[in-house]
Amino acid sequence: MAKNPAAAPAPPRPASRSASPPPPASTTRRLLPVAAAAALVAGIGIVLLVASGVLGGPSITPTPSLGVAALPAEVDAATAARMSAEGAVLVDVREDVEWEAGHIPGALHIPLGELQARAGEVPTDQPVVVVCRSGNRSAQGRDILLATGRTDVTSLAGGVRAWQAAGQPYEGTIALAPTQLRSA
Repeated sequence: MAKNPAAAPAPPRPASRSASPPPPASTTRRLLPVAAAAALVAGIGIVLLVASGVLGGPSITPTPSLGVAALPAEVDAATAARMSAEGAVLVDVREDVEWEAGHIPGALHIPLGELQARAGEVPTDQPVVVVCRSGNRSAQGRDILLATGRTDVTSLAGGVRAWQAAGQPYEGTIALAPTQLRSA
């Protein structure tokens, strides 16, 4: 009687040369924290991209689970004006001579060099837009406030020059930068 080739079990396949044995348990234990850290960094990166407007646009809507607003690093003058109208605090970090020459009505004035020591004067129950003449010092001021643990802080891109150019209310004139004032 002939054997039915369909009924015969298939011979075992030789092991693939590309298959490797599983890593030892000690390697797995060492790589697990690395993989977890990489996933955390990737998640934070996505959150930052969303907050900065790259993915999904800027948002000043409070995050329900955290109770704080997620803000982009910088906002334009129109967004800063809207935020101010909705209750955000504008913190002007320019020097006294610049402030005296002109400023945004209702802004809180704390020179950049004093901001770290006076950070407690900035209301904590409202988002903050940090302002300077051109946007450089306000980014530094934003970072100082973020270092205190706040997350609801942003910087006005282009400073009061962009604010005034956008037709937003401004009392006085925009003074030269402090370095230009010293040399004048």
